Amino acid sequence: GAEEPGMEAEAQELPLGCGGGGGSPAAGRSPEGEERREPPQASVSNGGDEDSGRELVELKVIWNKNKYDVKFCLDSTGAELKQKIHSLTGLPPAMQKVMFKGLLPEEKTLREIKVTNGAKIMVVGSTINDVLAVNTPKDAAQQEVKAEENKKEPLCRQKQHRKVLDKGKPDDVMPSVKGVQERLPTVPLSGMYNKSGGKVRLTFKLEQDQLWIGTKERTEKLPMGSIKNVVSEPIEGHEDYHMMAFQLGPTEASYYWVYWVPTQYVDAIKDTVLGKWQYF
Repeated sequence: GAEEPGMEAEAQELPLGCGGGGGSPAAGRSPEGEERREPPQASVSNGGDEDSGRELVELKVIWNKNKYDVKFCLDSTGAELKQKIHSLTGLPPAMQKVMFKGLLPEEKTLREIKVTNGAKIMVVGSTINDVLAVNTPKDAAQQEVKAEENKKEPLCRQKQHRKVLDKGKPDDVMPSVKGVQERLPTVPLSGMYNKSGGKVRLTFKLEQDQLWIGTKERTEKLPMGSIKNVVSEPIEGHEDYHMMAFQLGPTEASYYWVYWVPTQYVDAIKDTVLGKWQYF
C-alpha cells in the first residue's frame, strides 16, 4: 500500500533500548505497509536516556541542593549512571562521589546493589569551573591582607605600632636565630609585648587544636580554626625579630598584635595556626 506522509519520520524517532539497540527506519510498519502500533515506551525525565524493553527504576538524584527525577535502566552499571549524572549536572564522572548505601560501585549494576524505586542517589562534587572560581576562606583572607599591605607603608613605621616598638626590645624576650627555621618550642613563647604594651605569651596546645594567648590578667583560648590569617613583618633595625598579628575577624580591629617574635619560629607559627603542619 502507499505510505502515508510523515510515517518515515515517526519510525526514525522510536526510542532506543536500554542496551543501545535499535531497528531499521521501517521497523514501525507491518509487512502490509500499515503502521504497527507499539506500546508506549518508558522515557527518562530531564531529557536523558531512552529505554525500552528493559526494567527501569525511578531515582531521585540529589546534587548541590538540586533534585532530579530520573528513570534509569536497572541493569545499567554505576559507571553508566555517572555518565547520566554528567548529562544532568555537567559534573564530570571523575569528579563525582555517588552515594547509595555507601560509595556506588562503578562495575556493578543497579540491580546487583539492590536499588529500588524511589531510591535517593546522593552526588558530591564540584564542576571544574566551580573549583577554579572559588578560593578557600583563608586563602581569600590572605590575599585581601596582602593587597592591603602593598598599599601601606611598612607596619613597623605606622604610628599605632611605633608606640609599642619605641619601648625597645624586652629584657626577657626569647633569643632569636636569624636565617634559621625551627620547630615550635615545647615551652610557651614569652617575653613579648601586645598592642597595649603589656607582656604576652603564646602557648600552642596542639592536642586541643588551640592557641592560648596569655597576659598578666587572663588567658584567651582560641581554636586554631577561628584564626583566619597570620600577618608578620621584620622589625626595622631588629630583623631577627618580627611583629605578628592573628586575624580573628573580618576587620583590622580584630587583629591581635604581638611584638618581638623570634624570627626562627615565625614560619612554624604560621604553618601551625593555618593548618599546614609542616613542622610536626
